[in-house]
Amino acid sequence: VQLVESGGGLVQAGGSLRLSCAASGSTFSINAMGWYRQAPGKHRVLVAAITSDGGSTDYADSVKGRFTISRDNAKNTMYLQMGSLKPEDTAMYYCNAHDYETSWWGQGTQVTVSS
Repeated sequence: VQLVESGGGLVQAGGSLRLSCAASGSTFSINAMGWYRQAPGKHRVLVAAITSDGGSTDYADSVKGRFTISRDNAKNTMYLQMGSLKPEDTAMYYCNAHDYETSWWGQGTQVTVSS
């Protein structure tokens, strides 16, 4: 499975961005997917996750009510709609997918929120 993120950029505080993660390869094996982020000098942390059918989602407390994760299985694409962005949301955002044995990562897309 290959994952390619897009949609990052520079935005002012209070603004919005939508990240996309396009999956290719053996996508039929993917179970859950998620978005992680890593700020400079910090560990990579889970931002949001979604089940294979999109029926269940989970969010980090820091983004609840501001971010929405979704997926379009017909397009093999996952999204992260980010709103009310804060400077502390600045990080490299990574797409993750996994089955019962393997985890795959994208190369990341940078999100920078200016105050």
